[in-house]
Amino acid sequence: MPQSPNRILASLPQNIFAGMEPHLNSVVLAFATVVAETGQPVQTVYFPHTGVISLVVEMQVGDMIETAMVGRDGVVNGTSSLDGKVSLHKGIVQVAGSASIIKSDNLRKLADEFEPLRSILIRHEQVLFAQAQQSAGCNASHTVEARMCRWLLRIRDLTGSADMQLTQEFLAQMLGVRSTSVSLVAGTLQSAGLIKYRRGHITLLDIESLKQSALRAGSSRRRPGCLREFIPSRLSPSRTFMPSRLLPSRVISLAGTPGEQRMIRMPLVEPASATA
Repeated sequence: MPQSPNRILASLPQNIFAGMEPHLNSVVLAFATVVAETGQPVQTVYFPHTGVISLVVEMQVGDMIETAMVGRDGVVNGTSSLDGKVSLHKGIVQVAGSASIIKSDNLRKLADEFEPLRSILIRHEQVLFAQAQQSAGCNASHTVEARMCRWLLRIRDLTGSADMQLTQEFLAQMLGVRSTSVSLVAGTLQSAGLIKYRRGHITLLDIESLKQSALRAGSSRRRPGCLREFIPSRLSPSRTFMPSRLLPSRVISLAGTPGEQRMIRMPLVEPASATA
């Protein structure tokens, strides 16, 4: 049995998790709860068990645009807590669930004691950065339909369920489009038999067709999925993060559904013989 429902905590060596466990508490993540505020000090770090947290950018006109999603495969406020500084984004619970939390001061002390813990937190931040890059490119270049399909499949990966409690208004905010656009696309997908939609609730019916629609949001090699494979089953000093040689252009390799067990592959260092 895993030592935690959260995959980052589950991946830690037993001695590191044993050091963290006395500092962990379980909380309920209620819908629309704000877990991070842009420019505010980070007090608490969240390791979701269930549910999904959206990391969003707030615009001057009052709108919000989602840049990344974090679920059971990740952590919110992890690296910001390491230096005791402020959050660079706003975090909002978009799918209710539960999480393990730890005070940022305690996590900082543990990261100072256990280098593999610090390493995995930093590497996870790089995955979030890659996800934000993918979202930016997708939002700029692809149709609302393709973006919405990719988004719905990502939610399915994070929650493990094809049923979602979502309003048009919230989904429009996350995609950075008007609610009328979401309504039109949802109607089209429902008419095609890909989803079943009623106010505040979406059920995914045809996963394969949704994948094909989402493929239009990227190259034929990219497929919507989650970040699980990026988190190693056990960390070792040989996988220490080396930011100066990170290859961001190779970070994204999106995979399919939870059952396929094929997720992001992220080279951490460039081979000495590699050329640009």
